Amino acid sequence: MGAGIEIDGEEIKERLLLVMERIAQIPGEHMVSGALREYFRRTADFVLQTYEVLQEKAEGESAKKTIETCRQINERLYEDIRAEHYDKSYGNPAYAVLVLGEEYGRLLSMLYAELRALIAYAYEGRYLNYTILCELFSQVYACFEEGEEGNAHEIRDAIYWFFHDYSEIFSEQSVREMVEPENNFFTAILMESDLADLRYLYRYGEPIGENEVRLAQYLNALSEEEIQKMADTYTEGYRIGFLATGKDISIKSTVGINYPIGMERMVRAAVRNFEKIGLRPVIYRDAVSSFTGRGTAKRGCYSTAVNKQFDYDHKNDKALYLDKAFVERRLETLRTAFEHYKAPAKRYGGPAVIEVFGEEAFAPVVKPETFRYDEKQNRLNVYYASASAQITNRYIPGEERSFTIIAFPLPAIGDKFEEIFEGTVKLNTLDYVRYRDMQQKIIDVLDTGEKVHIKGAGGNQTDLTVSLCTLDNPDKETIFENCVADVNIPVGEVFTSPVLKGTNGLLHVSEVYLNELRYMDLKITFADGMITDYTCSNFDSEEENRKYIYENILKFHDTLPMGEFAIGTNTTAYRMAREYGIADKLPILIAEKTGPHFAVGDTCYSHEEDTSTYNPDGKEIVARENEISALRKEDAQKAYFNCHTDITIPYDELDSITVIRRDGSREDVISGGRFMVRGTEELNVPLDE
Repeated sequence: MGAGIEIDGEEIKERLLLVMERIAQIPGEHMVSGALREYFRRTADFVLQTYEVLQEKAEGESAKKTIETCRQINERLYEDIRAEHYDKSYGNPAYAVLVLGEEYGRLLSMLYAELRALIAYAYEGRYLNYTILCELFSQVYACFEEGEEGNAHEIRDAIYWFFHDYSEIFSEQSVREMVEPENNFFTAILMESDLADLRYLYRYGEPIGENEVRLAQYLNALSEEEIQKMADTYTEGYRIGFLATGKDISIKSTVGINYPIGMERMVRAAVRNFEKIGLRPVIYRDAVSSFTGRGTAKRGCYSTAVNKQFDYDHKNDKALYLDKAFVERRLETLRTAFEHYKAPAKRYGGPAVIEVFGEEAFAPVVKPETFRYDEKQNRLNVYYASASAQITNRYIPGEERSFTIIAFPLPAIGDKFEEIFEGTVKLNTLDYVRYRDMQQKIIDVLDTGEKVHIKGAGGNQTDLTVSLCTLDNPDKETIFENCVADVNIPVGEVFTSPVLKGTNGLLHVSEVYLNELRYMDLKITFADGMITDYTCSNFDSEEENRKYIYENILKFHDTLPMGEFAIGTNTTAYRMAREYGIADKLPILIAEKTGPHFAVGDTCYSHEEDTSTYNPDGKEIVARENEISALRKEDAQKAYFNCHTDITIPYDELDSITVIRRDGSREDVISGGRFMVRGTEELNVPLDE
């Protein structure tokens, strides 16, 4: 199996038969009574549904089903956690606690959420994962053989040791799926399916709804030329990312493809493009287990969420078993897995990501019944993120890998989906030469400054001063990167790593959508480049507002630096967002191009500070680190935070961006929400329209 793990396949199948015989008996037993009996009965019924999928797949029966039957099976597997049924789902911690009590409710809701992974394991034919998870369910049920009282500690222990004992397996699988292209479940669906027969959508085992079906239908209706143009933009962005940073793509043999289900026709064309430059696809599934971190953001191969509240309710389930011993065990198994796969890891080029947007902004309900990390666990999360990133960077060096990200709308965006999709394709293929030249004019002004002052307009209270790097040789050096359409598509920003000392003030945005979560009236205060205070107005309680930001923006750190200051120049994207009323639905990838933005966390050059990077004009970008990332040479854990979240001020909330020079003179880059640098007047046309 890899990484030193040897488990006999026949032994697993024997164990599977035994545990399924036991689970099949649960619905008819009376070992527990009342609400607990109903929990185990309903949960066992769900497990048996997934077992039927596993058996039919093994026997080749699933391929014979009609599309309507496929749809019904998919609907039945996910119906319990859909919004319309969630009030009485055991996946809802509030309901579970209500009917099962405080002692068992949270534990059994967490177990129920973990068991949802059986769907993926069944469709992929992962007998090992499927068997051990069913054994966990059976073990928890057996805790009640001696009665219904005092068993919570046994349940907690069973779940804890499950994740501790099987860490080696889970770590091996996650590393293998990231770097090893052989026998890939998703590549087979992508490259071998008849994409005109939409039954292929149901082969993934992911929830398939209107977004996935209509997206596939829409792409099927496009011409080969249109599909190829989209694919070319995506793959060229990836290739140019290596070229622009002076990295050797020829030493790479794989590319990690992240894509939404429904985009297969374009992704298939992209795979063929990648193959022409010697890159094979590696594709993994969006996280289904708390071990790998279920959350609100989507990566890998994914579909739109069945219920974002369910995802949010269970994003911290790891708190049940997270302690120092588990973290050290997980780091040990991660090192072992990477050592086993060090050859394919070295050849891994990095991710090529397709994001989607268009769903309604999600503002979660925070429930007291969910698991929350305590302060000790918060520190362990930070420690693990840092240590695991260092391990990954050792085997997949940052100075040798690259990436690209592109985004497209979902049908959920509304009646004008097709128009918006066409408009997005145009955004993604804007003339980068024109933007490059206009952005260079902006950089020429910015490079004369010691600081930049950013001021909000109207109700926006932003009042920020950002300190800039000093140029020793302005003829050959620059502070800002001229970002055209390569790793970040579409075109349209200039950015830098600010000097932290002297970077002070308030960042305020009336509404912003970050990593699938909505923030209202977000305010972050900086002193010498570090966050000193923060709040929002999502909840009535100030404590909950701060916790929301602490968990989802600060990522459990007490503070974060301002890792990036950028000016977005894609006023065409801004105009499209206003024209269609979709500003609150744009992904950060596009939103960051529609105004100035500020990233909290690591710089854009994280783990690549010592790699020389140049603008199209030949000048070296020297602002690649700040006072925090400079600590990497003495202690990497002090240098990196392993997060980077962009927060954008839209043009209509912006008054001015002013360069302040050492001699005290000032020059506006933007004033009254309009670009003022000579030669950038064209950027104001979409704003005026």
